[in-house]
Amino acid sequence: MQTPESVTDLLRQIQAKLQLKGETIATAESCTGGLLAYLLTELAGSSAIYQGGVSSYANAVKVSLLGVAMDDIDRFGAVSAPVARAMAEGVKLRTGSTYALALTGIAGPGGGTKAKPVGTVFCGLATPASTQVLPLMLQGDRQAIRWAAAVAALSYLDQALSSKMD
Repeated sequence: MQTPESVTDLLRQIQAKLQLKGETIATAESCTGGLLAYLLTELAGSSAIYQGGVSSYANAVKVSLLGVAMDDIDRFGAVSAPVARAMAEGVKLRTGSTYALALTGIAGPGGGTKAKPVGTVFCGLATPASTQVLPLMLQGDRQAIRWAAAVAALSYLDQALSSKMD
C-alpha cells in the first residue's frame, strides 16, 4: 500500500504533466464514491487540471449522467470492463476533459460473488486516442480496497501521461 507521502508525490507528477500540456482530467466513480476526485483536488492548483466528476453509485445515474447503456449493465453487470469504459468515455465527453478515469468495483464487505469477489475493480482510462480498461483484484477491507483502487487509477493515469511524453 502506498503511503500518503508517495501518493502526494504521484499527484504532483500528474498535476505537473497535465499543466505542462494544458490538459485536464475528469472522474467517474462508483466503488470509491469520490475518493479519486478528493485526491485529485488535494493539491493547490488542482483547478487548472481537474474538470469535475460524477459519483455514480446507482445504475440510473450511470445511465442518465454518464451515458452508460443499460444493456451493458444488464449483460455484463455494473462491475465490468464495458461499464468502466463507458463511464470513462461518458465523463470525458460531458466535461470536455482531455483524460478521464472511471472506477467501478466491489469494495465489500458484501456484494461479492464467485465470479466477481470482493476486491474486483475495473479502472477505465479515456485518453485523446483511446479508452483502455485495467482489471484489478484488490485485497483488504473496504477502506483498503477503495484506497488501493484510487491509487491504482492515479498510477495508471501517470503511466499513460509518461508514455505520451516520451
